[in-house]
Amino acid sequence: MITVTAPAKVNLHLEVLGLRSDGFHELAMVMQSIDLEDRLRFQNTADAQLSLTCDDASLSVGDDNLILRAAQLLRDRSGFSELGASIHLEKRIPIGAGLAGGSSDGAAALVGLNAIWGLGHSPADLERMAAELGSDMPFCVAGGCQLCFGRGEKLEAVPPITQPLAVLLVKDPTVSVSTPWAYKRCRELNQSNYLADEAEFEQRRQALRRVDWLNPLRSELPPPLHNDLQEVVAPETSAVRLALDLLNNVPHRLAVAMSGSGPSCFALFPDLESCCQAQDQLSPQLDRAGLKAWSCALRHDGVRIEA
Repeated sequence: MITVTAPAKVNLHLEVLGLRSDGFHELAMVMQSIDLEDRLRFQNTADAQLSLTCDDASLSVGDDNLILRAAQLLRDRSGFSELGASIHLEKRIPIGAGLAGGSSDGAAALVGLNAIWGLGHSPADLERMAAELGSDMPFCVAGGCQLCFGRGEKLEAVPPITQPLAVLLVKDPTVSVSTPWAYKRCRELNQSNYLADEAEFEQRRQALRRVDWLNPLRSELPPPLHNDLQEVVAPETSAVRLALDLLNNVPHRLAVAMSGSGPSCFALFPDLESCCQAQDQLSPQLDRAGLKAWSCALRHDGVRIEA
C-alpha cells in the first residue's frame, strides 16, 4: 500500500486571452500549489477491479470520478487488463471551490498507480496523460509554481520561492461555481475584448514570462493577483464579494483575489504566522457569515508519494 498527497492550487494570475479553434479559451495563468491536501491510499489487487471509497459521502465514487477515469486510462495504456487497485480518498480540499481538488486527485491516481503497478512512466508521460483528462491535471502532477498556457495544460516552470509565503483561503461551504458557466459568462460579457490570433496570444505570454514579481515570488514585490473570471463571477455571487471584502481588510495581507472560477478567495501573506494571525482576527466575522477558512503554506511540488 502507498499513500499519495494531492495538494490544492490557487491562481496567482488568470487571464482569458481569447477563443481557440477548438472552442476552448486560450489562457495565460500562474498557478501555485498550497499545502491544503487530499490523501489517497492505493492497494494493488491484481484482480482487474478498480474500486474507490471516500470519507465524504457527498462525493461520487463512480466512473465519473477523475480518480477512476485516470486509473482506467493508465491501465488501458499499460496493456495489462488484469491490473486492479483499491483506492481510498480522504477528502480535505472543498469540492467545487476553484482549487483543483478533483484534478489533483486524478493526478494523484496517475502517480500512485504508476508506482504501485510498476509501470515506469516518467513525470512527462504522466503529464501528457493528465492533459487528456483535464486542463488543470498536468499542473497538479508537476506542482510548485508554474506558468500555464493553452487550456492550462502547457507548463513552464518558474524560479522556486525562497520565502515562507502563505495564503488564507475563505469559502462559503454552501456555494459552488460551475466552471463552464463562468467561462460562458466571460465570453458573453468580454468577447469583444478577446485577442484575435496566435500572434497576439504569444505577445501576452511573453509579457507574463517577463513580469518582475515572478522571478521568484517574494514579499518585497508581491504579485498583483489578477483573475479575469473574478470580474464576471463576483458581481453574481454574494459569497465571493463578502470573502473579498473581509480579506481586503486584514492587516499584513499582500494581495487578494478569487481562485480559478471561484468561489474560493484568498489573501497572500509574507509568512504562515501572519496568515494564521489574520485568520484568528477574522474568525468571529467568518463564523457569523458561515464562511470556512484555511491557513496554508505554499508548496514546492505537486502530488507526492509519502515516504
